[in-house]
Amino acid sequence: MKEKFDLLILDSGSTAFAAALRAAELGKTAAMTEMRTLGGACVNRGCLPSKNLIEAARIVWESAHPRYKGLKPAKMEFDFGELISQKREVVHFYRDKKYRSILFEEDKIKVFNGQAKLIDQHSVLVGDLRVSGDQILIATGTRPAIPSIEGLDQVPYLTSDLLTSDEAQELKELPESLIIIGGGYIALELGQMFQRFGTRVTILERGERILPDYEPEVSNVLTLVLLQEGIHLVTGARIERVFQKSDNKIEVVVRRGAREQTFNGQKLLLAAGREPNTDHVGLDRVGVQLDEWGFVKVNDELQTNIPNIWAAGDVIGHQTGSQLATPVGAHDGAIAAKNALAGGHQKVDHRVIPRTIFTDPQVAVVGMTDFEANAGGIPCWCGTIPL
Repeated sequence: MKEKFDLLILDSGSTAFAAALRAAELGKTAAMTEMRTLGGACVNRGCLPSKNLIEAARIVWESAHPRYKGLKPAKMEFDFGELISQKREVVHFYRDKKYRSILFEEDKIKVFNGQAKLIDQHSVLVGDLRVSGDQILIATGTRPAIPSIEGLDQVPYLTSDLLTSDEAQELKELPESLIIIGGGYIALELGQMFQRFGTRVTILERGERILPDYEPEVSNVLTLVLLQEGIHLVTGARIERVFQKSDNKIEVVVRRGAREQTFNGQKLLLAAGREPNTDHVGLDRVGVQLDEWGFVKVNDELQTNIPNIWAAGDVIGHQTGSQLATPVGAHDGAIAAKNALAGGHQKVDHRVIPRTIFTDPQVAVVGMTDFEANAGGIPCWCGTIPL
């Protein structure tokens, strides 16, 4: 079976939907592919569920630590399982309202479920179905990076995908203790959230300070806040190995200077950055060029080295000075569609991109430092979504 469209988009996240909607506005047909859940990472396992649970944790924390003199502390009881259940309901509602409903309203947009793999410069195979497009947009995003650590393949671990709904990775029970490998914004947001729910949290950062890719002032303030809340912050920690003990706890062995230290926790969370989803979609087969970290190379019109293939969103990493953020992807997806379908030749402008770390206090930063622009790390996980 074959189906043909004006624009074929790999993935169905915010970048893909923005591109599909722009295609429909131009009177063109568009198709998206999706191997997991409609809507991509932000709504299903990133921005939306994380902010929902972070806010719940803030309410629990502030009830026990009131900010105003004269307010008496109160221990708020909560059911973590019920919080997960309501988080799932919020995700379902938002996904249906903001994504699935569009498919019913726009008869020019179609979604094909399954792993898509390019078989030539105009076509992908999704299961047994061949789907073609005059123009193709790569919008496959990123996933949690899994570092190379001795013993990691022998122990259970979590990633930020614990925030997902209706998938095996979803965390449904509150751990007594949690070790987090990584000291970036994802580690800090989730670490503070779990600590406020009552989990004993240890954060292990390889660099000499948390948030090593951000301004030192930001790192210093959040270090003080997180220590005051009881989080165990360990910097200069190079992970040597991990293993599961007889009591099912995870032990992490780190080297700090000349000596080794061990840390134990009920659960292990990996928050060591994100990597592009470019290794299973057949880009090598058609010759799409990638950078040294595996992100798709594009010019300032979001065109790859293949004239009819474009890329936008997290999958381009820092190409054109971009950042990994939902609003950036949605903005660029529309530009890519316009350039691909209407010869728009519009250039992207990533010189000023506001971003926020959703800890408490929240940290807002505008723009990107030269250090960050030249680093291989990922400085932004998601944009702000009002709840």
